[in-house]
Amino acid sequence: MIRDITLGQYFPGNSPIHKIDARAKIIMTLILIVAVFVASSGFSFALLFIVSATVFLMSRISFKTLVKGLKPIVFVLIFTTLFQIFFTRTGTLLVDWWIIKIYSNGIIYAIKMFVRIIVLISTTSVLVSYTTSPIVLTDGIEGLMTPLAKIKVPVHDFALVMSIALRFIPTLLEETEKIMSAQKARGTDFSTGSLMKRARALLAVFVPLLASAVRHAFELADAMICRGYRGGKGRTKLNKMKFRFFDFIWLLLSAAVLAGVILLNYVPIDPLNMIFGQ
Repeated sequence: MIRDITLGQYFPGNSPIHKIDARAKIIMTLILIVAVFVASSGFSFALLFIVSATVFLMSRISFKTLVKGLKPIVFVLIFTTLFQIFFTRTGTLLVDWWIIKIYSNGIIYAIKMFVRIIVLISTTSVLVSYTTSPIVLTDGIEGLMTPLAKIKVPVHDFALVMSIALRFIPTLLEETEKIMSAQKARGTDFSTGSLMKRARALLAVFVPLLASAVRHAFELADAMICRGYRGGKGRTKLNKMKFRFFDFIWLLLSAAVLAGVILLNYVPIDPLNMIFGQ
């Protein structure tokens, strides 16, 4: 399960999504997140799904990688889907067997929640993580937050912290897997027993993992000091970020998607309601 987590991993490439300016990607991600939570009709969710699939195909990231990244949230998907199906008591009664009652709204809400989570995770992963290196992402965050520097907000330091956090997620996950393998070789069982027993077993992982994280922090701090790092004041960049024409086009397309989602919410006909007889 741990090796399936792809958060923070960057896959180099030359796709149209890779070429988008990091600042534009961050803004696009925020716009699409708003669109995901604004969507309420079947048409708007269909639009979001099509947009998400298009962005994924244009990024040229393998489908196996996307599925691998979604594995850690399978439990969340199953839980939220079943919760909506079995605990929503509005709409047309479709199934009435023993204590199980399934209503049309329960299935509709489950479908919408499923699509919402899939689109949210896949789109943000492709735009922010898979196709944007941590260094470029740091520059993008810093560039967007530059106006805040006028009111003494440590923009550079904040962006650096974000970059380091993303950079070390794969490293810590890899070390977690190694520690768990070592503890299993010593006889520790993580999969059976009561909840308290499993929690105590995980202590054998958390303690060395915490020590490893602290060691990495000190090593990184020493390396930065040895290289003369003194913060963002007076620093220059080798490659300056510039918005291009196509970056503005991508932003306009994202805004159009948000506008389309809002407009589709007002369409009086909802295909999901028609399918389930409402």
